Amino acid sequence: MKRIALFFALVSLVFATQTIAMEGHGSADKGAASEEHGTMEGMDHGSESKDGTFTHTAMVDGMHTEFKVMDLASMNMKDPEGKTHHVMVTFMRDNAKVMKAVGKIKLVSPSGKEQLAEMKDFGGGVFAANFTIDEPGKWGVICLFKEAEGKHTVKFWYDHMAM
Repeated sequence: MKRIALFFALVSLVFATQTIAMEGHGSADKGAASEEHGTMEGMDHGSESKDGTFTHTAMVDGMHTEFKVMDLASMNMKDPEGKTHHVMVTFMRDNAKVMKAVGKIKLVSPSGKEQLAEMKDFGGGVFAANFTIDEPGKWGVICLFKEAEGKHTVKFWYDHMAM
């Protein structure tokens, strides 16, 4: 248990120190991802908000990842614990969905509060966790996951209630 706590503390430290570097991260990776990983050519990577859903796509270790942050109320869903948002993720390698993965998603609020949840397997290569997102501003999202080919980390910013 101490090793897990230490690991997440280290990831949090790295996350905090790379804040400035991540600000310009989106468009610079698009070309590099296409050149380095030909199987994912033509897939855009970065973030966008559309119709109340925030989507972030990124390459990690030759794998295409797609995250969606959605308001549970807009999906006509309620969480038994009163959580407000659903973070859904899919992973693809060589144009095929990764069907088995385990991991955790951590959200860091603009005020520094942290939430950690295990990814639940919803079948069909879809994994998700619910969170309470109750502050406007930039939320840090960190996903640590393991699948057949190893352990991976994806980090990005979700701008809640962006104007």
